[in-house]
Amino acid sequence: MSPSPAVQPRLRLGSFRLGSFRLGSFRLWALALVAVVALAFFTAPTTSNATRRVAHLESLVKCPSCQDLSVAQSTSSSALAVRHEIVTMVAKGQSDTQILTAIEAAYGPSILLSPSTSGVGTLLWLLPTAVFVGLGVTMVLLRRRR
Repeated sequence: MSPSPAVQPRLRLGSFRLGSFRLGSFRLWALALVAVVALAFFTAPTTSNATRRVAHLESLVKCPSCQDLSVAQSTSSSALAVRHEIVTMVAKGQSDTQILTAIEAAYGPSILLSPSTSGVGTLLWLLPTAVFVGLGVTMVLLRRRR
């Protein structure tokens, strides 16, 4: 018995064969995923650990002659000099703390974009928090009195 001309069989995407794989099969999608991951892995730019350290340190140090720019963002001669110092210190094997301390000693404490977390720098981190907590406690106490 043949199907009537009014009823046409529908072609399913999963039943279409391409070589030995069905387009809707799990194996084809898994193979495509592996191919994409392999392509992304092998074409990804590789940067060394030292390059990442230098970029990170450059983002922490302020340009000596610029207003609120890191040495990574600035192209001024003073920023280039600081960049060169950072690269030299990283090449010598100094730690991040040693590098930041040496740059701070050479240019002053305002050279770092974020304040240190020791000494007076601790006050700069804790004082705003203490003020907000104090305001919150004051508001709660005033509401309870009413």
